[in-house]
Parts: sequence; C-alpha cells; structure tokens
Amino acid sequence: MSADGDDAHRKPATRLVRGGRRKAWTGPVVNPPVWRASTHLYDSDADRQAAGHTNADGQFFYGRRGAPTQWALAEALTRIESGAYGTVLYPSGVAAIAGCMLAVLKPGDRLLMADNAYDPTRSMATGLLARMGVNTTFFDPHDLDAFAALCEEGAQAVWLEAPGSLTFEMCDVPALAATARQHGAVSLIDNTWASPLGFAALEHGCDIVMMSLSKHVGGHSDLMMGSASAGKRWYAALRRTAQELGQVVSPDDAALAARGLRTMGIRLEAQTKSALAIAAWLEAQPQVARVMCPLLPSDPGHALWSRDFTGGCGLFAFVLASDDPQASARVADALDLFGIGYSWGGFESLALPIRPEDYRSCMPGTGGSPAIRLSIGLEDTGDLIADLAQALARV
Repeated sequence: MSADGDDAHRKPATRLVRGGRRKAWTGPVVNPPVWRASTHLYDSDADRQAAGHTNADGQFFYGRRGAPTQWALAEALTRIESGAYGTVLYPSGVAAIAGCMLAVLKPGDRLLMADNAYDPTRSMATGLLARMGVNTTFFDPHDLDAFAALCEEGAQAVWLEAPGSLTFEMCDVPALAATARQHGAVSLIDNTWASPLGFAALEHGCDIVMMSLSKHVGGHSDLMMGSASAGKRWYAALRRTAQELGQVVSPDDAALAARGLRTMGIRLEAQTKSALAIAAWLEAQPQVARVMCPLLPSDPGHALWSRDFTGGCGLFAFVLASDDPQASARVADALDLFGIGYSWGGFESLALPIRPEDYRSCMPGTGGSPAIRLSIGLEDTGDLIADLAQALARV
C-alpha cells in the first residue's frame, strides 16, 4: 500500500510515519516540499472557475487555502485523530481556540466552560466572546449533577480540558460530553496534554478536539500553530469560519510541524516515562506537599486516566511544603537544567512558578501555596532529579 492509502487499520506509530505523504504531494522524495505560494496559476479560465466551486484540501485555488505542505500536515493529523473527517490548521493554539468558539457560537448563546481551562481560553470567554454577546458560565467538571443542571438551563456549547490546566485534575469526559449532547450542546475539548496518541477525544463523545501544535507536535520549541479536528458536520463549520477569518499557516511552519509529528510518539513515550519517575521521586521529598500528576497511582484522577487514556506526557505540577510565597521562584531560579518559560512539550525541560487560584472562579487551585509546573524534556532522568534535589535543598 502506498503512503497515501487508507491506513486506518494500522497502529498509531505507523500512521504517524505515513500520514499525509501522498505521492501527488511528495513526488519522488520522502517529505512534501515547502510550497511557498500566494498565487496559484491555472491552465485555463475554465479551470479557474472550476476550482472556485471545489473547496477542499488538494484543490489549488489561492494561498489562503493552502498547498501540499499544509494539506499534508492536516491529513496526517486527521489520520491519527480517530473519528475525524478533517482537520483545520491555525497560526497558533489560541487562534485555534478562537476558531473553534466562533464556529459554534453566535451572539446570545451560552457557553459552559470548565473552570480549570487554559487561561487564554478563559480570557477569550470573558473578553472576545463577552463583547460579541456570548455569556459564559464556569463550572467544576467534577460535579456531574451540577453540570447537568446547567445544561438543563440551556447552553449551546461546552468547553472541556483534560487534565485541567496547571492543576491537572481529571474529569469524566465521556459523561460530560454525553450530558452536553443530550441537551443539544456542542462539546469541545483542548486535548493538547495527551494528544490523539493518549486520548481519542472524538471517540469518547466530544464533537470538536483542539490542540496547540506548538507543543508536542512541533516538539522543538520553534513554531507556533494550532489545529482543530472534527467529524464531517463540525469540520465544515470550522473550515468555513477559518476561511472567513482569513486564517492560514506558513508553509515553512507546516513543514516543521510535519517533521515533528513523525517523532512525536517516541518523544511522548520517553517524556512520559521520565515524568512518572520524577513525579514519584518528588512525592517522597519532605519539601513537597503534593504532586499533581494523573499518571501517579496516588493521584485522585488516576482511575479516570487509566480508564480513558492510553498515554500521557511530561507535563505536571507540584506544591511546595512552604508558607513562603517566593519559595517557588527561589526553586526555579536555583535549577540549572530547567529553563524558566511558558509553553511545554519541547525537547528541553522547563519549570514555571504558578498560582492557579488567579485563574479560577469556582475551583480551589493550590490554596495559595507555592507551586511549580514542570515540563519534562529529553534530558537524562537522573540528571533532572539531581537538579531538582539541589534546588529543593534551598527551600
């Protein structure tokens, strides 16, 4: 079977390697070349008019609709997202969030948003969406009865994230999505943490799944991009809205993302293994009050993670056993192998002091205790533990 054949029956690792590599797009080489083009030319005016009536990846029309470099990446992402009909690319993860929201919401609608959603997602709800007349209610995704009551009051969309941003609580995604669907609401989920390799969001009942490709897919901290995948109905709405907004990704960035995608599986496997070892080590340290990582058997969300997820990643957080609000900053400053910075999912390890309670409406965060989010990279696990040990000794 050629690389552009139907590989749905094959394992994810195989689909990662083969997805999007149609011979029509690659020619005699392995990867689709970088097509830098704003203008597409036609052999005749009849061809130009015909192209205008066919709005699909694979049809040359104009640069905003992409070319083989972008089409190949979108198809490869669709191949690993079980249940997806298509994927839309955006110039950043936040642009993907906006694209999803604007595709399903209109003035006067109500959005239900998990209270532990990513801060820019919350800001979009209280900013852009509020200005266009969309009302947002934040909810605790652990309280299924309260969520059902909110749905009964009426809602057009529900935004989920699993695990939650910064504090990594698990929620019952299938139950929440089923309740939303029962009441006619569209369920959307930010699945950046697990990726399709670790959680098949559409198969678990969600309607639209969004990812920041800047993280695991890119994998090298050198690009900004986002995506949204869905079944046929919602893919059409996502694509239409993205085109109306003029959203397009650079072919150079698309080529970088496609290159990162090929090795995402083995990177995630290595980072997850290292993160679990480091999280378990942190649990035993006297300077640590709590580790927030659903991969750990001791974590309150581990049972849900084990039931629904097939993988994880290197991102988790821990709370320090200290009353000093500057303790997390002092630990981060003392680290040598961990950079201090936003984002995650790259090959390098990062540490970020956090205050989750600053981004909550009804969930507790860490109660004001100093906390640090870690993104575990591809460095040696023992070296990372040694670095954390010397930094914690300064608390």
